[in-house]
Amino acid sequence: MKARLTYNVFTLLVGISFVVSSLNAAGQSMDLRSKSGSNRITLSLNTKGELSYNVTRRDKLIIADSPLGLTCDDQNFTSGLSVVTISAIEERRESYELTVGNVKTVNHVFQSKSITFKNNSGALMSIDLVAGNEGVAFRYRFPDQNKKTRMIRSEITGFQIEKNAVGWLQPYNKAGKYTPGYEDFYLKVHPGDSINKPRNPSVGWCMPALFKVNNSKNWVLLAESGTDGSFPGCHLQPNSQGGLYTIAFAEKDEKYTLPLSDNSQPVSTLPWTMPWRVIIVGDQAGDILLSTFITDLAPASKIDDASWIEPGKATWSWWSHPEDHSPETYNAFTTLAQSFGFEYTLFDAGWEKANTEGGIIAQAVSKGIKPMVWAYSAAYFDPEKRRKQFKELAAMGVKGIKIDFWCSDRQEVMSCFQSLFEDAAREHLLVNLHGTTVPRGWHRTWPNFMTAEAVLGTESYFYEPRYPEKAAEQNTLLPFTRNVAGPTDYTPFALTIRKYPRLNTAVHELATAMIYTSGIIHFADSKEVFDSLPASVRNLLKDMPATWDNTQSIVAEPGEQLILSRQKDRLSYIVGINGTNKPQSVKLNLASYGKGFSKFRVITEGDNPLMTFKTETYPITSNWQYSFAPKGGFIIQFFNE
Repeated sequence: MKARLTYNVFTLLVGISFVVSSLNAAGQSMDLRSKSGSNRITLSLNTKGELSYNVTRRDKLIIADSPLGLTCDDQNFTSGLSVVTISAIEERRESYELTVGNVKTVNHVFQSKSITFKNNSGALMSIDLVAGNEGVAFRYRFPDQNKKTRMIRSEITGFQIEKNAVGWLQPYNKAGKYTPGYEDFYLKVHPGDSINKPRNPSVGWCMPALFKVNNSKNWVLLAESGTDGSFPGCHLQPNSQGGLYTIAFAEKDEKYTLPLSDNSQPVSTLPWTMPWRVIIVGDQAGDILLSTFITDLAPASKIDDASWIEPGKATWSWWSHPEDHSPETYNAFTTLAQSFGFEYTLFDAGWEKANTEGGIIAQAVSKGIKPMVWAYSAAYFDPEKRRKQFKELAAMGVKGIKIDFWCSDRQEVMSCFQSLFEDAAREHLLVNLHGTTVPRGWHRTWPNFMTAEAVLGTESYFYEPRYPEKAAEQNTLLPFTRNVAGPTDYTPFALTIRKYPRLNTAVHELATAMIYTSGIIHFADSKEVFDSLPASVRNLLKDMPATWDNTQSIVAEPGEQLILSRQKDRLSYIVGINGTNKPQSVKLNLASYGKGFSKFRVITEGDNPLMTFKTETYPITSNWQYSFAPKGGFIIQFFNE
């Protein structure tokens, strides 16, 4: 009787609290602006208790009214919602350094608030909001502390894009032997367009997804951040009728060889905080390319002492010798790394036998080169086996591991990645993921996560007949999409002609090593090609950093042209690539970018644009004019004599 009386009093108090909170919330706004006031996200409830939001920039609509809500196994949060509490606005500062990125130091201020709703059953759902100069973001949260297990059956979150917008989206490939691996072309689309001519059968669109909106006055990138073991990686549904793109979870059959259950729905015990839905907004496409909003929202670094983590460059034998796993070849690439001053060499599939027969790891270590090795995902999925293997590799002198063929965005795989990064850090091992999903801010949280594939890179000259024609265009799209999500293992500088002959000029291919950011740059071609390079190109490769202190966008036209100014310590460059089949004129004031330097050398196309280079040296000028070759490029390095 006493217990029942206590329970009834508690229920009455909770009810009174809800009423008081709702009355207080009624007078508060469900919107949030960035500190500058430029970006704003506004939540709304209709008479049915259905929740929606919109996003504006300087009061111009970027994302029109779009649905919010979750359907769970035990509760429905898509209708019958009412406001319980609206928190005060809090200012939050994210100040940190990136081991890998377009910039080294980040210092951003955000406004944040949380709004809690209840459904008709009295169950609670909170939505956390963040607004900053680079965009807005929101995430769902179940605040209950009862440790109950909850499953989400569907998420109705949408992004309403205006009808006359232009988008660049990548098909999300159906599960298969090598898919999903985020290795399709970014296609130019209009809202509502169906998926047309993907590389593989597809079940949706990938994120990041890029759009030009507001009558072409603004750019927006849809992405995720902070995905961990509590949620799957998400993509967008294939049907975008009327311009509404909606969230989709990883597919049930995304297993490949991994020991995953038949349930692919998100599951967690309460309380439960879900990943950020990120909406990056800019006035120029370059604002998108340079954004750190995804890492701003990710958890801070979990590695206290990261001094052992060193970005760098690597030789890699697979692209030039895919069937040759001999110790002699691996050792030759170790010697090549030493001759160019590269920090690393990567021993790909088949390295174990070569190491047994020829001691390739000991050979690399003896020459001061840090060896990395290839591995298969299924062999590193079990935590105990993984930790044992990591210890063994570290004891051998291995400094990094490339783990391939994940082919899944399932929640269990997202969980595995987090523990994998941690286990690798414990043994001072760097991580490179291949056949995998896109990063989601993980390189801030785990700085030993140096790079990932999730890109249609230069190995496509072996496998994809459409790649040579589309490669230049893709190289001027991916820095605004894939590379914004995190470091990209594009494996640049593929000069040797393969099954599907390259059309990009040699300088374009060289420039991609400085256009993409990757904590370790794995160069694609052979020792013979590297040894044949002119001195100016050899010296560039020796000096070239793998990460940057500062980057400026000079020309940013997705799919057409990209020119970046980059600095690292005392090194200063301007790098440009042409994504089209036509010459393009360039006019730059080098005096504004080359301050402190007296001269510049520029590397452009030689007599045979596909294979050769030309290097010229000039005094700094305020009026440098150049004509991009079709699918061409250039690299300027400033210097003093």
